[in-house]
Amino acid sequence: MKILISADMEGATGVTWPGDVLPGAPQWERCRPMFTSDVNAAVLGFYDGGADEVLINEAHWSMRNLLLEQLDDRAEMITGRHKTLSMVEGVQHGDVDGIAFVGYHTGAGMEGVLAHTYLPNSVTGVWLGDVRASEGLLNAHVVAEYGVPVVLVTGDDLACEDALGYAPEALKVAVKDHVSRYAAVCRTPARTAADIRAAAKDAARLAVRHEPVTGGPFTIALEFDAEHLALAATVVPGVEQTGERKVAYTEGTMYDGIRTFKAVTTIVSAAVEEQYG
Repeated sequence: MKILISADMEGATGVTWPGDVLPGAPQWERCRPMFTSDVNAAVLGFYDGGADEVLINEAHWSMRNLLLEQLDDRAEMITGRHKTLSMVEGVQHGDVDGIAFVGYHTGAGMEGVLAHTYLPNSVTGVWLGDVRASEGLLNAHVVAEYGVPVVLVTGDDLACEDALGYAPEALKVAVKDHVSRYAAVCRTPARTAADIRAAAKDAARLAVRHEPVTGGPFTIALEFDAEHLALAATVVPGVEQTGERKVAYTEGTMYDGIRTFKAVTTIVSAAVEEQYG
């Protein structure tokens, strides 16, 4: 049994505000061990549950945040940026039986600690069809095309609630409870590590590949906080402006859908001015 862990940081133990997750910030250095603790707890739990192999894919910001030296020696980690499938890199090779979303969060425009979708700001909403979309929902549709189930989700309580919509059978662990976008009731790393390890052990039984799900075509819409960002996004082929601050595009698969999404957010990020957005 091979498990892939997609590890994001905003939903990690103790993380509540931008300084906790911005590489180079003093608080980021403080929070890296707690992020690593969450991921390592999942690794240990999956091995407890019978996994033969656990691969971690770094999915936050620079994708160089986890402390490799603190991970269980049996695990391996993909670290660094510019990967074919970004947050779920590694799922495409046909040997993954289940995936865990560790440190996940709710999407842009939703309630939740550090809620966003790919960009920390500028994007005010994302929809997959008629459904408001988080990164978890988008990534769940990507991995479904490879027959891989989401078996575990960790994050704040609202991220776990969000996961009920895209991975109802997955085990959920809330490491903190939402108070506001930049505040939470947090549990200690020792407590969350124990909870995540126990859930991962139980989640291992759900790691059974299924037939690939081909549910396309998929229409993805994005809303921005400024009109010029919608205009900038239309540089990407197939992306059309559908409103003053909105764009949309349609792809036949979520493989193409998530890659176009990454292109749009990269272009939009480059179009943001420091003071005026």
